[in-house]
Amino acid sequence: MSKNEQTKKSFRHKFLMWFWGLFTFGIICIVLVFWMITKGWLGYLPPVDELLNPRNKYATEVYSADMQLLGRYFQDKENRVGVHFSDISPDLINALIATEDIRFYQHSGIDGKSLVRVLLKFGRAGGGSTITQQLAKQLYSPRAKNIFARAIQKPIEWVIAVQLEHLYTKEEILTMYLNQFDFLNNAVGIKSAAQVYFSTTPADLKIEEAATLVGMCKNPSLYNPASRREATRERTRLRRNTVLEQMVKADFLTEAVADSLKQLPIELKYQKVDHKLGLAPYFRENLRLMLMAKEPKKSNYNSWEELQYQEDLDQWNNNPLYGFCNKNRKPDGTPYNIYTDGLRIYTTIDSRMQQYAEEAVNEHIQELQAMFFKEKKGRSYAPYTRYLSEDELKNILDRNKKQTDRYRRMKKAGYSEAEIDQAFNTPIEMEVFSYHGMVDTILSPMDSIRYYKHFLRCGFMSIDAGSGHVKAYVGGPNFEYFQYDMATKGRRQVGSTVKPFLYTLAMEEGMWPCDTTINQPITLKTATGEDWSPRNSDDKRLGETVTLQWGLANSNNWISAYLMSLYTPESLVKLMRSFGIKGQLDPVLSLCLGICDVSVQEMVDAYTAFPNKGIRIEPLYVTRIEDNNGNLLGTFTPKTHEIFSELTSYKMISMLRGVIDGGTGGRVRFRYGLRMPMGGKTGTTQNNSDGWFIGFTPSLVSGVWVGGEDRDIHFDYISQGQGATMALPIWALYMQKVLANPDLGYSPDEMFDVPESFDPNAGCK
Repeated sequence: MSKNEQTKKSFRHKFLMWFWGLFTFGIICIVLVFWMITKGWLGYLPPVDELLNPRNKYATEVYSADMQLLGRYFQDKENRVGVHFSDISPDLINALIATEDIRFYQHSGIDGKSLVRVLLKFGRAGGGSTITQQLAKQLYSPRAKNIFARAIQKPIEWVIAVQLEHLYTKEEILTMYLNQFDFLNNAVGIKSAAQVYFSTTPADLKIEEAATLVGMCKNPSLYNPASRREATRERTRLRRNTVLEQMVKADFLTEAVADSLKQLPIELKYQKVDHKLGLAPYFRENLRLMLMAKEPKKSNYNSWEELQYQEDLDQWNNNPLYGFCNKNRKPDGTPYNIYTDGLRIYTTIDSRMQQYAEEAVNEHIQELQAMFFKEKKGRSYAPYTRYLSEDELKNILDRNKKQTDRYRRMKKAGYSEAEIDQAFNTPIEMEVFSYHGMVDTILSPMDSIRYYKHFLRCGFMSIDAGSGHVKAYVGGPNFEYFQYDMATKGRRQVGSTVKPFLYTLAMEEGMWPCDTTINQPITLKTATGEDWSPRNSDDKRLGETVTLQWGLANSNNWISAYLMSLYTPESLVKLMRSFGIKGQLDPVLSLCLGICDVSVQEMVDAYTAFPNKGIRIEPLYVTRIEDNNGNLLGTFTPKTHEIFSELTSYKMISMLRGVIDGGTGGRVRFRYGLRMPMGGKTGTTQNNSDGWFIGFTPSLVSGVWVGGEDRDIHFDYISQGQGATMALPIWALYMQKVLANPDLGYSPDEMFDVPESFDPNAGCK
């Protein structure tokens, strides 16, 4: 053997030794890495019990009584709702497998062929990750900061993928993947994505819609059909067509069908997900606060909040819905969380009636708002009353300025009051709200404060008198811009809508609608010995003998004062408490004219006693709550309170019907053409600050308040500022819509349950 041959042989021997040595070393390293991963020494490997129960965050769904989705509670853009495999379109499953993992049903978590292809082409081929590996990454892999971190993550995902394959069926893995994927635009999971992008369910997705969503799985930002950029939308369409082609290759579609679908444009039915949008936003926000309320601690309340503390404590002790999430515990002992535990809340709201209520509010408030802008246009005191002095107006505006975020930020940054005033009075470009869309304008921040103060607020609630179910709930004119809830949170003076409580006291004490008195000015002595003489808005039938029926129908203050002279303010306070009025009630003579602040909810709740034969039924918001698996967590029924006798209820129904048939609520009949049996009461407070109307049919009680954000914001003239003008039309428009829909079960022919033998004049014969 020549020296040259010996050299070559030695080289081959050394090469083979090094090659096999390095190969063996590599295998040992790989085995060691995977062994360290399985032992938990390298990276994070979740324990088996966590793999069996992945920590998914699921949004809570809120349903109406007619099973329409009202909205969801979620946080950190985790709008995810779980869906079962049986509720997913087969086309969606086929599209996913054909595009992301064609050998999904053949491998056990890692596709060897795809992996070899990727390695041989140094990663340029793509497509190496199986659906199971992608699921493992979604569940347990944080975002890698660099290529080295990703290199360590990859084998960990392989181990997790193999374990997932052992623990779950193929169908369960597909379902988990689709439930987990973030399709952007607050659409986490396939159920949210189907709703957000196509206004449908995963089961009802069309083939081309399914292909679009599967195409997004590659990169939901790059292939997003809701993008404003034309290039992105076109790229999304091409990606969808690629998915359709993959379905043809996998024999899930014929080429002819795919070709026809590829010609279709992407037709979105995009629904932006935001808690400020959709039906019943005020209701959903109030429900959220109730469910997540914590046990009241007196130390958390200021000294002037004693009444609020007592009210919250009463709610905690007696209302099972108040603080539900903190009163009830999950199997692991932790409280429920509406943002992450995927509860299903079934409410009493009827989506159709809620829609009617919001339409009625929107229709009338816009008309009323135009009148208000017209009245205040060009007036230096706008939007406030003309009775304010310049100093009073300046103090109010200064107080409003100091309540803004802009002021607090500037104050914190060390600006002087002079510098802050200059900033607030310097015009800048801004966008402001209007009922006809956002408006680009130039205003100073101070002028924008005054502009927004022009907008009238309102509260509306409708309760089924028999069941106590709250059917409709509107807390304001537009939740996105005016979020303070005037249905339950806000309390305003109720004016003459308080008078039925006083008349109920009289009827319960033995008086009758036909009892008479002289309609004349009256002076009473207060508890401090001072004279109190109420005023009337007119001198109709001055000096004549009138009935109590006439007095209530015409909202006469002198007749109310006469009744007050027969009883005590304390007795009226006691009765109003039984009617469910929880706020401050001072036992003074003027209480009979409605100087007390009451919420719309309390007033509507109170009036349920009239058609219910003296039994008040508390408003019910929710009928049941289930967990994410459909297990029942709680059911809810309304509470009832007997306030007065059946005989008194018959008397009051007769008198309150008189308000509509010949009194201050008459425009319900002559202007809005509502002919059904009904009772009600208008209310207007001093200087027209508050307009009220509470109306009821035999089975539905509804109430409206309309006014300014501040009490000094109101119409200057009673013709526009009275309850019959401000509030009554909303009630009437709502009832027109409700009675026009026979499917709701509220008939215009329904009669009050009053015996035919009852005679409202019987006690006066």
